[in-house]
Amino acid sequence: MKINGLQKLTLLDYPEHTACTVFLAGCDLRCPFCHNSELISGSVPAVMDEEELFAFLSKRKGILDGVAFTGGEPLLRPELPGVMKRIKEEGFLVKLDTNGTHPDRLEGILKEGLADYVAMDIKNSPERYAETSGVESLDTGLISRSISLIISSGAAHEFRTTVTAQLHSEESFGKIGPWIEGADRYFLQAFADRDTVVYAGFSAPDKETLEAYADIVRPYVNSVGVRGV
Repeated sequence: MKINGLQKLTLLDYPEHTACTVFLAGCDLRCPFCHNSELISGSVPAVMDEEELFAFLSKRKGILDGVAFTGGEPLLRPELPGVMKRIKEEGFLVKLDTNGTHPDRLEGILKEGLADYVAMDIKNSPERYAETSGVESLDTGLISRSISLIISSGAAHEFRTTVTAQLHSEESFGKIGPWIEGADRYFLQAFADRDTVVYAGFSAPDKETLEAYADIVRPYVNSVGVRGV
Protein backbone atom coordinates (compact mmCIF):
# COMPACT_ATOMS: atom_id res chain seq x y z
CA MET A 1 0.00 0.00 0.00
CA LYS A 2 1.35 3.40 -0.97
CA ILE A 3 1.46 5.94 1.86
CA ASN A 4 1.29 9.64 1.08
CA GLY A 5 2.34 11.10 4.39
CA LEU A 6 3.48 10.15 7.88
CA GLN A 7 3.36 12.18 11.05
CA LYS A 8 5.75 10.30 13.27
CA LEU A 9 4.22 11.37 16.58
CA THR A 10 0.88 12.89 17.52
CA LEU A 11 -0.65 13.41 20.94
CA LEU A 12 -3.89 14.74 19.42
CA ASP A 13 -5.09 12.43 16.64
CA TYR A 14 -5.71 9.38 18.85
CA PRO A 15 -7.37 10.45 22.12
CA GLU A 16 -5.45 9.47 25.25
CA HIS A 17 -2.75 7.67 23.26
CA THR A 18 0.54 8.37 21.54
CA ALA A 19 0.32 7.53 17.86
CA CYS A 20 1.67 8.13 14.41
CA THR A 21 -0.67 9.35 11.67
CA VAL A 22 -0.67 7.73 8.24
CA PHE A 23 -2.07 9.87 5.40
CA LEU A 24 -3.66 8.11 2.44
CA ALA A 25 -4.51 10.09 -0.70
CA GLY A 26 -7.77 9.85 -2.59
CA CYS A 27 -11.26 10.99 -1.55
CA ASP A 28 -14.74 10.70 -2.99
CA LEU A 29 -15.93 13.97 -1.44
CA ARG A 30 -15.06 17.51 -2.50
CA CYS A 31 -15.71 19.56 0.61
CA PRO A 32 -15.02 23.19 -0.31
CA PHE A 33 -13.43 23.91 3.09
CA CYS A 34 -11.16 20.83 3.13
CA HIS A 35 -7.68 21.60 4.50
CA ASN A 36 -6.17 18.40 3.09
CA SER A 37 -6.97 19.34 -0.50
CA GLU A 38 -3.62 18.04 -1.72
CA LEU A 39 -4.81 14.53 -0.78
CA ILE A 40 -8.17 14.65 -2.57
CA SER A 41 -7.17 13.58 -6.06
CA GLY A 42 -4.78 10.84 -5.07
CA SER A 43 -2.03 12.37 -7.20
CA VAL A 44 0.25 13.22 -4.27
CA PRO A 45 3.49 11.21 -4.51
CA ALA A 46 3.92 8.36 -2.06
CA VAL A 47 6.50 8.83 0.68
CA MET A 48 6.76 5.16 1.60
CA ASP A 49 5.11 1.78 1.20
CA GLU A 50 3.70 -0.52 3.87
CA GLU A 51 6.97 -2.37 4.40
CA GLU A 52 8.72 0.91 5.17
CA LEU A 53 5.88 1.73 7.56
CA PHE A 54 6.37 -1.55 9.40
CA ALA A 55 10.10 -0.95 9.57
CA PHE A 56 9.35 2.41 11.19
CA LEU A 57 6.88 0.86 13.63
CA SER A 58 9.32 -1.85 14.67
CA LYS A 59 11.57 0.91 16.02
CA ARG A 60 8.70 2.62 17.87
CA LYS A 61 7.45 -0.24 20.02
CA GLY A 62 7.11 0.99 23.56
CA ILE A 63 6.96 4.59 22.34
CA LEU A 64 3.81 4.60 20.22
CA ASP A 65 0.51 3.12 21.37
CA GLY A 66 -1.17 3.17 18.00
CA VAL A 67 -1.49 4.10 14.35
CA ALA A 68 -4.12 6.52 13.03
CA PHE A 69 -5.21 6.25 9.39
CA THR A 70 -6.57 9.39 7.79
CA GLY A 71 -6.89 10.92 4.34
CA GLY A 72 -8.41 11.56 2.00
CA GLU A 73 -10.67 8.59 2.62
CA PRO A 74 -8.76 5.54 3.87
CA LEU A 75 -11.56 3.11 3.02
CA LEU A 76 -10.92 3.67 -0.69
CA ARG A 77 -7.80 1.52 -0.27
CA PRO A 78 -8.59 -2.20 -0.70
CA GLU A 79 -5.31 -3.11 1.02
CA LEU A 80 -6.24 -1.28 4.22
CA PRO A 81 -7.83 -4.16 6.20
CA GLY A 82 -4.78 -6.36 5.68
CA VAL A 83 -2.45 -3.60 6.81
CA MET A 84 -4.60 -2.85 9.84
CA LYS A 85 -4.64 -6.52 10.82
CA ARG A 86 -0.87 -6.74 10.60
CA ILE A 87 -0.45 -3.59 12.68
CA LYS A 88 -2.64 -5.07 15.42
CA GLU A 89 -0.63 -8.28 15.28
CA GLU A 90 2.45 -6.15 15.97
CA GLY A 91 0.80 -4.98 19.19
CA PHE A 92 -0.39 -1.52 18.18
CA LEU A 93 -3.85 0.00 18.46
CA VAL A 94 -5.51 1.22 15.26
CA LYS A 95 -7.62 4.33 14.74
CA LEU A 96 -9.60 4.92 11.55
CA ASP A 97 -10.82 8.27 10.23
CA THR A 98 -13.62 8.01 7.68
CA ASN A 99 -16.23 10.14 5.93
CA GLY A 100 -18.80 7.36 6.14
CA THR A 101 -19.45 6.92 2.42
CA HIS A 102 -18.42 3.24 2.35
CA PRO A 103 -20.48 1.43 4.98
CA ASP A 104 -19.88 -2.02 3.47
CA ARG A 105 -16.12 -1.68 3.84
CA LEU A 106 -16.52 -0.10 7.26
CA GLU A 107 -18.73 -2.97 8.39
CA GLY A 108 -16.07 -5.51 7.43
CA ILE A 109 -13.42 -3.70 9.43
CA LEU A 110 -15.69 -3.39 12.46
CA LYS A 111 -16.77 -7.03 12.33
CA GLU A 112 -13.14 -8.17 12.22
CA GLY A 113 -12.25 -5.90 15.14
CA LEU A 114 -9.55 -4.13 13.14
CA ALA A 115 -10.32 -0.62 14.40
CA ASP A 116 -9.96 0.15 18.10
CA TYR A 117 -11.20 3.71 17.60
CA VAL A 118 -13.27 5.17 14.76
CA ALA A 119 -13.67 8.88 14.03
CA MET A 120 -16.32 9.77 11.46
CA ASP A 121 -16.94 13.19 9.95
CA ILE A 122 -20.50 14.48 9.95
CA LYS A 123 -20.40 17.21 7.34
CA ASN A 124 -23.77 18.80 8.09
CA SER A 125 -27.46 18.00 8.47
CA PRO A 126 -28.82 15.57 5.85
CA GLU A 127 -30.52 18.41 4.00
CA ARG A 128 -27.24 20.29 3.51
CA TYR A 129 -24.93 17.31 3.04
CA ALA A 130 -24.61 17.60 -0.72
CA GLU A 131 -23.75 21.30 -0.50
CA THR A 132 -21.23 20.81 2.30
CA SER A 133 -19.58 17.71 0.85
CA GLY A 134 -19.35 19.13 -2.67
CA VAL A 135 -21.09 16.07 -4.17
CA GLU A 136 -24.62 16.75 -5.40
CA SER A 137 -25.45 13.08 -5.93
CA LEU A 138 -24.34 11.91 -2.49
CA ASP A 139 -26.69 9.34 -0.93
CA THR A 140 -27.05 10.30 2.74
CA GLY A 141 -28.38 6.80 3.36
CA LEU A 142 -24.75 5.67 3.21
CA ILE A 143 -23.93 8.15 5.96
CA SER A 144 -26.86 6.98 8.08
CA ARG A 145 -25.79 3.37 7.75
CA SER A 146 -22.21 4.15 8.75
CA ILE A 147 -23.45 6.07 11.80
CA SER A 148 -25.53 3.08 12.90
CA LEU A 149 -22.69 0.63 12.31
CA ILE A 150 -20.26 2.64 14.41
CA ILE A 151 -22.64 3.27 17.32
CA SER A 152 -23.69 -0.40 17.49
CA SER A 153 -20.19 -1.82 16.98
CA GLY A 154 -18.92 -1.53 20.53
CA ALA A 155 -15.74 0.15 19.27
CA ALA A 156 -14.67 3.41 20.88
CA HIS A 157 -15.70 6.21 18.56
CA GLU A 158 -16.37 9.84 17.93
CA PHE A 159 -18.23 11.89 15.39
CA ARG A 160 -17.04 15.38 14.51
CA THR A 161 -18.10 18.34 12.40
CA THR A 162 -15.82 21.02 11.04
CA VAL A 163 -17.92 24.13 11.56
CA THR A 164 -17.97 27.13 9.24
CA ALA A 165 -19.97 30.30 9.61
CA GLN A 166 -21.03 30.01 5.99
CA LEU A 167 -22.40 26.44 5.91
CA HIS A 168 -23.63 25.69 9.43
CA SER A 169 -26.42 27.04 11.60
CA GLU A 170 -28.54 26.19 14.64
CA GLU A 171 -30.79 24.22 12.31
CA SER A 172 -27.80 22.11 11.22
CA PHE A 173 -27.09 20.93 14.75
CA GLY A 174 -30.77 20.49 15.53
CA LYS A 175 -30.74 17.80 12.81
CA ILE A 176 -27.29 16.36 13.55
CA GLY A 177 -28.11 15.62 17.22
CA PRO A 178 -30.93 13.10 16.56
CA TRP A 179 -28.97 11.64 13.64
CA ILE A 180 -26.11 10.52 15.91
CA GLU A 181 -28.17 9.82 19.02
CA GLY A 182 -26.43 7.40 21.38
CA ALA A 183 -22.91 8.16 20.16
CA ASP A 184 -19.98 8.09 22.60
CA ARG A 185 -18.49 11.44 21.66
CA TYR A 186 -19.17 14.35 19.34
CA PHE A 187 -16.86 17.28 18.65
CA LEU A 188 -17.45 20.56 16.91
CA GLN A 189 -14.17 21.60 15.30
CA ALA A 190 -13.73 25.27 14.49
CA PHE A 191 -12.73 25.72 10.85
CA ALA A 192 -9.10 26.84 10.52
CA ASP A 193 -8.06 28.54 7.30
CA ARG A 194 -4.91 27.28 5.59
CA ASP A 195 -3.16 27.71 2.26
CA THR A 196 -4.37 24.24 1.26
CA VAL A 197 -8.11 24.97 1.69
CA VAL A 198 -9.92 24.35 -1.60
CA TYR A 199 -11.91 27.61 -1.73
CA ALA A 200 -11.33 30.94 0.00
CA GLY A 201 -13.94 32.79 1.99
CA PHE A 202 -14.68 30.41 4.85
CA SER A 203 -14.42 31.37 8.49
CA ALA A 204 -15.20 29.86 11.89
CA PRO A 205 -18.04 31.01 14.14
CA ASP A 206 -16.99 32.62 17.41
CA LYS A 207 -16.56 30.56 20.57
CA GLU A 208 -19.94 31.54 22.00
CA THR A 209 -21.73 30.39 18.85
CA LEU A 210 -19.85 27.08 18.82
CA GLU A 211 -20.75 26.45 22.45
CA ALA A 212 -24.40 27.23 21.67
CA TYR A 213 -24.31 24.70 18.84
CA ALA A 214 -22.75 22.15 21.19
CA ASP A 215 -25.59 22.67 23.66
CA ILE A 216 -28.08 21.74 20.94
CA VAL A 217 -26.43 18.33 20.46
CA ARG A 218 -25.76 17.52 24.13
CA PRO A 219 -29.15 15.90 24.86
CA TYR A 220 -28.39 13.22 22.24
CA VAL A 221 -24.73 12.29 22.82
CA ASN A 222 -22.85 11.07 25.88
CA SER A 223 -20.05 13.65 25.56
CA VAL A 224 -19.93 16.81 23.42
CA GLY A 225 -16.97 19.15 23.11
CA VAL A 226 -15.57 22.02 21.09
CA ARG A 227 -12.10 21.96 19.54
CA GLY A 228 -9.95 24.68 18.06
CA VAL A 229 -11.07 27.66 20.15
